[in-house]
Amino acid sequence: MRPPLGAAALVHGEPLAEERVDALLEAVPPRDREARPEGLAHAERQRRRWATQVVVADELAQRACAERGLTTPQETKPRLLAVDEADVAGLGSIVAVVLAFSAAARTLLARLTDEQDISEAAVRDYYDRNRDRFLTPEALRRGADPFGGAAPADFLPYERVREGIARELRRAAGRRAFFAWLDEARTGVVYAVDHEHPGDPSHPDHEHRH
Repeated sequence: MRPPLGAAALVHGEPLAEERVDALLEAVPPRDREARPEGLAHAERQRRRWATQVVVADELAQRACAERGLTTPQETKPRLLAVDEADVAGLGSIVAVVLAFSAAARTLLARLTDEQDISEAAVRDYYDRNRDRFLTPEALRRGADPFGGAAPADFLPYERVREGIARELRRAAGRRAFFAWLDEARTGVVYAVDHEHPGDPSHPDHEHRH
């Protein structure tokens, strides 16, 4: 079953209006302008496909939040928060933008992160395997070798850094859970022509970037 006229996609059988994609495109102007008409046309097609992925993920996140009884902030018009380059590197460009755009996605990620159970053994293992991250400032200035020659006093005590490690491991586990949720949720999406994933090889000008 293909999406009806005026729909960018079918999300689990329900049409997603192209108007939502248009609203995002209007809120986020293109960064680069191609001088050649054919280059501009290609860039706009890919920008529309990119925006469709973001809007679809927002719709899926809204449904997931509703199913879980989570309240999300209501916004009067689409807006995009600043996208951290570190998030692009760690999450991929589309997911990073989804989280910058979608309050529902951020709410869902926060819940998934809270649900992660990080064991004491996992925290201790991280501390033991990443000794270079826990040198004291004095040891760093001295150039102490964390993997040979550094004394026990050259390392920050486990008790002092334990909470920070657990928080980082929980954050990473929450992101993995979000990825898994999104991959599964998107299997029920059918895209209209010119709204496919930017990296979908079924269309001639696809491209895959992170």
